[in-house]
Amino acid sequence: MNSQIARTPTQIGEAIRRRRKALHLTQTDLGNKAKLRQATISDLETGEPGTELRTLLDVLATLELELLIRPRTKASASDIEAAF
Repeated sequence: MNSQIARTPTQIGEAIRRRRKALHLTQTDLGNKAKLRQATISDLETGEPGTELRTLLDVLATLELELLIRPRTKASASDIEAAF
């Protein structure tokens, strides 16, 4: 999987959805593996507000992804949106 830039909850959710589908998992499958409800996975994938950081980190770990913190690149928001 290539690195992706995500600056919004929606972009994070889209990246999670792509990874889940690449692993041939349903939202229910991912929820079971992460010990979360399917509805929680759905909310996370659609960028719903209120997702706890622990929930996000649990899902990323389940999908064998990690969060990288670094200075922002100079790419515009529209350039990043185009990548999705």
